[in-house]
Amino acid sequence: QVQLVESGGGLVQPGGSLRLSCTASGDTLNHYSVGWFRRDPGKDYEGVSCIGRSNGKTWTADAVKGRFTVSRDNANHSVSLQMDSLNTEDTAVYSCAAVANNWCTIPYDYMGPGTQVTVSW
Repeated sequence: QVQLVESGGGLVQPGGSLRLSCTASGDTLNHYSVGWFRRDPGKDYEGVSCIGRSNGKTWTADAVKGRFTVSRDNANHSVSLQMDSLNTEDTAVYSCAAVANNWCTIPYDYMGPGTQVTVSW
């Protein structure tokens, strides 16, 4: 059974940065395309960014384009989401999800429990 876990969330002031990391047990993320999602309480999941399995292709939502960057570190079997210039609207639980395809397609095979990101003074 593959399990994903996110790390790096926390409390940050507006304008600050955080770097989220996604790792897996039971398999390596190198075998998956990986997406990042966020969710506010009472709202639907919002796709934030994703990175393909092997071609380096990425996608980033318009709401975070130019501020968030997704990358993968195959040597360390992880995928990161660098978040800069954070604002209060970025507050949410951020989850990573993995799918065994060359691109980020729904439905994903696995999703992590999420990590809380709070942007506040």
